[in-house]
Amino acid sequence: MFTGLIRHLGTLEARAPRQGGARLRISALPDLLERAERGASICVNGACLTAVARDGRSFEADLSQETLLKTTFGQLSIGEMLHLEPSLRVGDPLDGHLVSGHVDGVGRLVERAEGEGIWRFSMPIELAPMCAAKGSITIDGISLTMVDCGREDFSVALIPETVSHTRLATMRPGSQVNLEADPIGRFVARTLALRQGDATLSRFAQDGWQ
Repeated sequence: MFTGLIRHLGTLEARAPRQGGARLRISALPDLLERAERGASICVNGACLTAVARDGRSFEADLSQETLLKTTFGQLSIGEMLHLEPSLRVGDPLDGHLVSGHVDGVGRLVERAEGEGIWRFSMPIELAPMCAAKGSITIDGISLTMVDCGREDFSVALIPETVSHTRLATMRPGSQVNLEADPIGRFVARTLALRQGDATLSRFAQDGWQ
């Protein structure tokens, strides 16, 4: 589990194809690398990855074909900045919200506001039942609160501090992002689907969850 608070940044150094997926090499500062021992979980742009190797300046993680299909990792350019977060330890402060690192889908930046303002993102319609105004959402690993939520888009309020210290600073309309809905919303939607049938989810997908 993670919190969605980004205190570490890294750089995508390499992406090599492997049978059934790919391997990433990510450079990072020593304080993050201390937590990236072999077998450790590291949240990379919102996706929980397992470190398989490390040296003094980088660590490596394998991606399955499913991860490549459901995230932005297949489209990222070498040299791009990445958000990194080591897994939550018992006793660590939970300043964001509980983030599983399981990406639900890929969205795009639709509109950005300079300084403190409202930014709008698109999302797959399948996420609508799991999202709500004032609910939590994870964008490329960042814990944020939705201002409003429609059928296929939502908005968040971003302050300059968040923008200037993350990869959001370089994003432009059209940029892809990994999205994870609040885990509570995921289980509520699942419960409703089982109890009332898929028609319930279809209605939420059409009108949003208000």
